Amino acid sequence: MKKNSEEIGFKYKIENKRYHTYNYYLRNKFHEKVFKVSINGGFTCPNIDGKKGYGGCIYCSKDGSGEFAGDPEESIRDQLIDINNNMEKKWPNGKKIAYFQAFTNTYAPVEELKRKYEAALNQKNVVGIAISTRPDCLPDDVVEYLSELNNKTELWVELGLQTIHESTSKIINRKHSLKEFEDGYNKLREKNIRTVIHIIDGLPGEDHDMMLETVKYVASLKPHGIKIHLLHVLKDTALENLYNKGGFRLLEKDEYIQIVCDQLEVLPEDTVIHRLTGDGKKEELVGPLWSLKKWEVLNAIDDELKRRNSWQGKYYKESKVAQ
Repeated sequence: MKKNSEEIGFKYKIENKRYHTYNYYLRNKFHEKVFKVSINGGFTCPNIDGKKGYGGCIYCSKDGSGEFAGDPEESIRDQLIDINNNMEKKWPNGKKIAYFQAFTNTYAPVEELKRKYEAALNQKNVVGIAISTRPDCLPDDVVEYLSELNNKTELWVELGLQTIHESTSKIINRKHSLKEFEDGYNKLREKNIRTVIHIIDGLPGEDHDMMLETVKYVASLKPHGIKIHLLHVLKDTALENLYNKGGFRLLEKDEYIQIVCDQLEVLPEDTVIHRLTGDGKKEELVGPLWSLKKWEVLNAIDDELKRRNSWQGKYYKESKVAQ
């Protein structure tokens, strides 16, 4: 008979969490407060400039999913200084991960990437870098440079998968295939580069089983990290147009809580959970409005795992799928 989590002790537990939080990972590694600083490197995307498509993914805003990033008109140095001045009021001695968040942050020649990444890494108290990108924007020379970075700093590369279902991929205008995702992921894995896989719950046309299938696929890859996003609708996006036409419905809060807990249960316990919800700027958010109360959502996930007497990895089964 399997013991409950209180008896066996969840290996990566911090406070009342029953999943492997990014906060736990950072505190365990650096032994002090480390926070991410979102900056805008001024990149674009092959799904915007015409190389792969136009308009971007349908949920993507004018900020390229970088609503909370810095001002691209400012230098990398100035963005970090501006954000640091605010952060230091709360964490005066905190260290920083420079997070290149907006658009596709490996979509440029290597020399440009070096200039921008290293401008961030040279700033005070920056101990690492996180790079959000597409899996089809990882040419060999870029991967070689990322491997060099990986040997000298705390590097995380974030890849947008969102869903394994090609029917959904067409709806959201993702413009890369699952095969392209696997190719990009495997390039990073071969270099032992820490990789975070992004998925989105609540995409148009997807039900509970489809969302669970996506996370089981991710679990089979045994990634270093995962971000589970809640689909939210922002103003002036193609997604807003589809929503206003009745093309899909938004998830209810309780529904989302159940889905996330089901997903956590089948993920490997050592996969770091970088995010468990998604939000947007209040003035730009169409819905779901309950997503604005982020801490209520996170607390509800904690409560549901406790009610179930469950934890991350409880039902994980190692698989060779997609290896």
